[in-house]
Amino acid sequence: MESVPHIVVVDDHRDIRDLVGKYLAQHGYRVSVAENAAALRRLLERNAPDLIILDVMMPGEDGLSVCRHLRSTTVVPIIFLTAMVDDTDRIIGLEMGADDYLTKPFNPRELLARIKAVLRRVNSLPPQRGALKAKTLRFDRWQLNVGRRELAGSDGVAIPLSTAEFRLLTAFLDHAGLVLSRDQLLDLTVGRAADTFDRSIDNQVSRLRKKIESDPKNPMLIKTHWGGGYSFTAEVEQA
Repeated sequence: MESVPHIVVVDDHRDIRDLVGKYLAQHGYRVSVAENAAALRRLLERNAPDLIILDVMMPGEDGLSVCRHLRSTTVVPIIFLTAMVDDTDRIIGLEMGADDYLTKPFNPRELLARIKAVLRRVNSLPPQRGALKAKTLRFDRWQLNVGRRELAGSDGVAIPLSTAEFRLLTAFLDHAGLVLSRDQLLDLTVGRAADTFDRSIDNQVSRLRKKIESDPKNPMLIKTHWGGGYSFTAEVEQA
């Protein structure tokens, strides 16, 4: 990350793009704007931003679809902007991988505070191994196709993964050998804005162990560190 964080604002309303872009620039950020998903993709071909502010309700490809695509290829933080106020919509956005969620109309100062909080969390996370740059990863007796989100055993039989299980597994694979606290795993999977899920990491680890461990009651791939969190012990190879 450069010394000056680069933020991309994606919104089909020009007044919002201009307002947010100008406000963030005044507070020391480097800002790019995009009016839709196509413009964002063109921008991403030239730049790797530190954070994306993404409108949910856009004509054509909406923000949820954009977020789903981004999460299959990158871990860039995403803050959703939306006019929807229903908790279900908020949870759907967070489950798709957004790091935070702000309802329109919003106070630019609140958006700035949320940006700072997300960037602090990202900077506090352990470094990635870069494993997810590969389309296919191998570990133990398993093979994971990252793009298709498909996990298969050495016998070729596919094992279904929920969205939460896939995110947890990829977090482990990209930080193999490192001890990750529950808070760090939460940041890497659903974002700290998802207060609803704060107590779910242990349950998710348990479900993932049942799918990839030979003996889930005596796990060898995902080790528990009492008071510290979890670590992934298997060697991860790029196929």
